[in-house]
Amino acid sequence: MSTTVVVQQPVAGSGNPLMVTGIEGHRYWTTGLFDCFSDIGSCIMGYFCLPCTVCNLASRTGECCCMPYCVPGGTVLMRSRIRTIGGIQGSACNDCLVLSFCGACAVCQMQRELDNMGVL
Repeated sequence: MSTTVVVQQPVAGSGNPLMVTGIEGHRYWTTGLFDCFSDIGSCIMGYFCLPCTVCNLASRTGECCCMPYCVPGGTVLMRSRIRTIGGIQGSACNDCLVLSFCGACAVCQMQRELDNMGVL
């Protein structure tokens, strides 16, 4: 049995110590967009009280709970933020389209992702 001592931490991205991850992200969402029934609690909350769920998401991402309703495109910004802090692949255009056409499912997916990342 040998011991390995790390003297320099590995740097993600292009070798720039200011970049945490590469531009394209390093992983996918842990659950699919339509995996709403894998977490019945967030599914029911999202269905019956979507505004409360969105406010909860804002708080969990470090924003004011009113941000999604006071900032134009606030929910898209939250989805992009979750992708950034989680190193999830995607684009702002994709975030906008997903929230426009499958908003409730996207919000539930964002809830599950924060749960899986351990963000309270």
